[in-house]
Amino acid sequence: MSDILIVEDEPVIRGALRKLLERHDHTVYEAESAEQASEQSLAHLDLVISDLRLPGKPGTDLINLVRPVPVLIMTSYASLRSAVDAMKLGAVDYIAKPFDHEEMVTTVERILSSGQKGRRAASAPSRHVDQVLVGESEAMTEVQRRIDRLAPTDTPVLITGESGTGKELVARMLHEQSHRNQGPLVTINCATLAADQLEAELFGVENAALEGAPGKRRGRVADAHGGTLFLDDISELPLDAQGRLLRLLENSEIRPVGSLSGESVDARLIAASHRDLARLVKEGQFREDLYYRLNVVELKMPPLRDRGEDTVLLAETVLDRHASRRKGTSLHFSDEALDAIRRYYWPGNVRELENAIERAILLCDGDQVTCEMLDIDPGAQPQPAQIDPQEELSLEDYFARFVIEHQEHMTETELARKLGISRKSLWERRQRLGIPRRKGSNG
Repeated sequence: MSDILIVEDEPVIRGALRKLLERHDHTVYEAESAEQASEQSLAHLDLVISDLRLPGKPGTDLINLVRPVPVLIMTSYASLRSAVDAMKLGAVDYIAKPFDHEEMVTTVERILSSGQKGRRAASAPSRHVDQVLVGESEAMTEVQRRIDRLAPTDTPVLITGESGTGKELVARMLHEQSHRNQGPLVTINCATLAADQLEAELFGVENAALEGAPGKRRGRVADAHGGTLFLDDISELPLDAQGRLLRLLENSEIRPVGSLSGESVDARLIAASHRDLARLVKEGQFREDLYYRLNVVELKMPPLRDRGEDTVLLAETVLDRHASRRKGTSLHFSDEALDAIRRYYWPGNVRELENAIERAILLCDGDQVTCEMLDIDPGAQPQPAQIDPQEELSLEDYFARFVIEHQEHMTETELARKLGISRKSLWERRQRLGIPRRKGSNG
């Protein structure tokens, strides 16, 4: 018997689902909105089933609130886009409304069974899926050893590595295996917040410190009290905000914008960056005192191209996970596809691999995923030997070099495809990094 929370604003659907689950010996709790769900005790739950579209906040807002409890998303908008977006945000699975009762029960039992296995294996290094690492290479074994060693402590951790290597996943594991795991994990991507709003968003506002502010506003950092604060892309934090963050590390205190007094916050800090912070310190873009406070322990994530057979293991794990939603159909890679997966450079790392496999599954009508479905061309990619190993290029450095070296003979569409990104993302990165398009280039 498991404890399941249903979050659904339609009483008829909520009641029917409750009766269905109770007939299968589950204890069921109800809420009609994400806000109402947040007012309940959530730590004892085994599963949350939530509608995507709810009054107020969407059902996906519950994912971070209840983590590591799995969240199954229901959507009557059965579009691939909404389902994929929910999965990217961390939903364990999705189911379309109106759902078949047998399908719902089967899905719930599968998720609960997987969750029980995950809890039993949480303390043992092994192959990891979804919320844990996948990999048996020497590099990933060392990452796992460091996680096991660091998780029980309150020491700040700096996670470095290229974009898409799994830095946020490692931060989540550090939190979930710590004594703070009953507290919140607050994740903030510093690169997604506007610079003029970032300080107020992170540290809060005292009364009318900002024009138009109706009153005191609590910051995201304060929300991490009793838990863990994860700052992704910390290199994008402005210098003023860096000073406020240093105060948190030194005194366990933050000072909201416009306030003359501090606020005590007990939170462990984990930061991540794909850029070289030591170089940014020399360039005056990052505070040296903050860097040394953060860099007590560095946990470096290896790029996928340096993980050997982990690439195939990870690809097969991702394929199995997505294929499990296709009833009665098992999928496998062709020999050519496996060879391409081994040889491809994977500039976007694990994230690009997952996207390629997800796209291939959508194109697959049979039981075999081919190289054409993956849409990767390992022969066209620069090999690691072409890059000076002493340079330790970040993903942005690699991006800039690849674009500059290949834009003379490749269109924008071809460049984007080889980099595993959209043309819009290619244009945005060009603007951010100051790489102009060559004259006469076409798409």
